[in-house]
Amino acid sequence: MKLLAKFNILLILLFGIGLLFVLRLSRGFLEENAREQTLQQAKLMLASARSTRDYTEQELDPLLETTPESAKRFLPQSIPFYAATVTFNHLRKDYPDYTYKEAALNPTNPRDRADQWEVDIIDYFRNHPDQKQLIGERQTATGTSISLSQPITTNQSCLVCHGSAAAAPPTEILTYGSANGFGWTLNEIIGAQIVSVPTAVAEGIAARLYHTLLIYISATFLATLAVIDLGLYFIVIRPVRRLAATADLISNGDLDQPEFTYKGRDEIAEVTASFNRMYVSLKKAIQMLDR
Repeated sequence: MKLLAKFNILLILLFGIGLLFVLRLSRGFLEENAREQTLQQAKLMLASARSTRDYTEQELDPLLETTPESAKRFLPQSIPFYAATVTFNHLRKDYPDYTYKEAALNPTNPRDRADQWEVDIIDYFRNHPDQKQLIGERQTATGTSISLSQPITTNQSCLVCHGSAAAAPPTEILTYGSANGFGWTLNEIIGAQIVSVPTAVAEGIAARLYHTLLIYISATFLATLAVIDLGLYFIVIRPVRRLAATADLISNGDLDQPEFTYKGRDEIAEVTASFNRMYVSLKKAIQMLDR
């Protein structure tokens, strides 16, 4: 087997072992990093929804209350729950895998009623009022899902519509009835903002980063191997081949060969100098025997 082939096999084996080690370590790191990126996006979405709720409550609702239309029918655009949900649904055009819900235990709109797993989240916040955020995982029909939640606490403006059915705006009663969404008290945790993301999102990000890393490492290795092979060929293999060819001619009796020339001060140069001295000595010895 040629020297270059042996050298390449050794490098490939070393690279393969190193690649397996690096990829094994990087897989877990990339998955955790992708999960953190996903959660950061979910946090931004929750913050955006919270801002929408505050804007609706503090600025939009007072304006809508003064319009003649509000006296005729209930305007859901003035409700923070509605505003945050509709805004997020527009946002989902760019983030279709994210879902958002303002789940409540006793909502006016049945759409906002909490499912059982959402009830568990709300109960957690009610039992731990000092906790402002909860990250969880659950199994769904389509796989594992990551959820990021924040509690919804009532304030004085909430009680205008949800304190008692008797004090609620007539248009609200006309739209939703008087059976649900009442009896809320001040500073009560009545629901939770919940952003849900399938783990496939984080896994997809990790897979893309993993494949990109694999491509870059492989390309770097191939480029490095090519450079090493070229260096090995021109620095070692080609001079050794020329030296071997000259030695073969001399061994067959061709003493008219010129001395082998090689520029440098490395080991190949030392071997070349030794070979030339041996060649000169051999040539002189044969000439003396001929005389």
